[in-house]
Amino acid sequence: MSASGPPIDYATSTDLWKRLDSYVIGPETATLSFPARLARENRWEAGFTSRVICEYKRFCYLAVTAGQEVTPSDAVDQAWHLHLTYSRDYWGEFCEEILQCDMHHGPTAGGAAEKSRFYDQYAETLELYEDAFGEPAPPDIWPAAQRRFGHDPKGIRVNRDDVMVLERRVAILGAFGWIALGVGIAVVVGVIF
Repeated sequence: MSASGPPIDYATSTDLWKRLDSYVIGPETATLSFPARLARENRWEAGFTSRVICEYKRFCYLAVTAGQEVTPSDAVDQAWHLHLTYSRDYWGEFCEEILQCDMHHGPTAGGAAEKSRFYDQYAETLELYEDAFGEPAPPDIWPAAQRRFGHDPKGIRVNRDDVMVLERRVAILGAFGWIALGVGIAVVVGVIF
């Protein structure tokens, strides 16, 4: 109990949250479960994947209760996209029995106005999250709006089995190292010949 009055009744005490929290996405008997598939497709560790699924459920709670449109983080959106492919489960069980309403995915139409709208909507979603759950959204899953709609959209998904990925700083230092080595060899060869 807080000093100013009765305890705050956060989302986790509601019937909707209890249904969401106990809900398992996809058939439990599948050889490749929903969490395993989500982890594989995004190259996430199992622990991170479990946390993303919990955050997806929290996003769904907000989508149903906020009274306004909400915008997911990229990681949460990946869980939502995959869940939509389990169409019988998504529409027949999740929307009908768990959410008790339809929840449609509306992608952006593109352009500056849409970017601004989704930026503002995402920032509001982070505020709604904190109000509903009594804590800020975890930043490794829900980055700030500046990152979500500034830096992150420039990212691409790659298969690490096909390419080598280096941090920009490491690549630049490596390039300077190779140039220095080449100049050094040229100087030595030039001196010898």
